[in-house]
Amino acid sequence: MSPVSTSVVVDVRESVLSVDEVVKNVTRPGAGGIAVFSGVVRDESEGRAVTRLDYSAYAGMAKREMQKIVDEIESEIAGVRVSAIHRVGQLGVGDSAIVCAASAPHRDEAFRACRELIDRIKSRVPIWKREWGPSGAAWVGWVDARCSPSSVGHHRHTHAKS
Repeated sequence: MSPVSTSVVVDVRESVLSVDEVVKNVTRPGAGGIAVFSGVVRDESEGRAVTRLDYSAYAGMAKREMQKIVDEIESEIAGVRVSAIHRVGQLGVGDSAIVCAASAPHRDEAFRACRELIDRIKSRVPIWKREWGPSGAAWVGWVDARCSPSSVGHHRHTHAKS
């Protein structure tokens, strides 16, 4: 009987992220390839200077949705194991906001699973990003019907690509 793994496969936390931790979550003897994605805070967005990002989340819901995504990908792509940890709070330029990893017997499946993991997290998980720069702060991906007469009745939010 093999020991039960105690590693955290998905998480949302305020502490600094570790690529090694996420890679360890997916490392196993049958994996010939491990793909890693680390999303970091950059100093500009759409031509505007960025000095920091504030991430906030509904942590319980975010973790549940991230686990659903992990389960989906692991059932869709044979032989893969995936893990992701997203940081919340105030992050400076160069800080890691998310680390994703995927392992598979072969590199193609590892790359594909890692790409699916980050894409699904960004589109479905309730984590919000506020950019700060010299001209102030702005929520990313937020369109508020109260702010635009042309969008009356169209209130939406997405976790915009970074």
